[in-house]
Amino acid sequence: MSDAPSRRDAAIALLAFYREAGIETLLLDAPRDRFAETAAEIERRQANRRSEPTSPSQERRAGRSAHGSQDRVSPSQPAAGAPTGNGTPDSAFPSNRIAIPDDIAVADARERARAAATLAELKELLDGFEGCNLKITAKHTVFGDGPETADLMFIGEAPGRDEDMAGVPFVGRSGQLLNRMLEAIGLKRENVRVTNTVPWRPPGNRAPTPAETQICLPFVQRQIELVAPKIIVCLGSPSAKAILGSAEGILRMRGKWQSYSFDLSPSSTIPAIAMLHPAYLLRQPAQKRLAWRDLLALKARLAETDGESTGN
Repeated sequence: MSDAPSRRDAAIALLAFYREAGIETLLLDAPRDRFAETAAEIERRQANRRSEPTSPSQERRAGRSAHGSQDRVSPSQPAAGAPTGNGTPDSAFPSNRIAIPDDIAVADARERARAAATLAELKELLDGFEGCNLKITAKHTVFGDGPETADLMFIGEAPGRDEDMAGVPFVGRSGQLLNRMLEAIGLKRENVRVTNTVPWRPPGNRAPTPAETQICLPFVQRQIELVAPKIIVCLGSPSAKAILGSAEGILRMRGKWQSYSFDLSPSSTIPAIAMLHPAYLLRQPAQKRLAWRDLLALKARLAETDGESTGN
């Protein structure tokens, strides 16, 4: 009898520990293999996609593949289309379907991204992807803009209002400043590839959550592989953290050359550098001096890369 209170206190303490650890349900009578459930769900989604009617664009793509040709997107063509609410171009209203940002959604994104052999196919697969809830409120899928193959690739965080309306990345005030930054070192916007880690505008211009970024990451990673740039520039801390895996703040991270090697062999890594986002520079114009230093470093690295490619 004397140890009854201590047992009760111990039980309460144990339950409190479980609650703090995130355990909110009782144990089931039988073990549950969630790995098998995830694999089964992925297989179910694959079967559903295989059973979907083939669209005319898919039929054309299949015919081109059979003849060994690949479709390409126009560098100057805006990556816009009809509203993307439910992934169907003819729909004028967003879908009410809510996606669960889980491992299944990430696995589905990876599978779709790997299946794309061209940027046009990647854009089409992204348009049909329903695993990210940001798509519900966004007006357009904001895909990359610029040449299919470019020496330089800029990657931002997420579209803003202007980009969401136009369906093209970096067209607002930030984009205009980026254009002037490029011109300052002798580059033209139409000669570089510009994209974001997240292709849909978050509501209210909020920052994408880590889960949303993780779900969208396979698509921008595949875009990097297809464009095959000589240099990657991550604009802002969220982009640098997602693409380069850095945990530092942007002021510590900027100006440091790193290597991008996702799904690439060690011998084919891509030089990458983080820079201050143009939107940050608009809010903090005094920091443009740091941006100018980074632009000069980028210009010098591009010259080195061009010299190596020409054998000089």
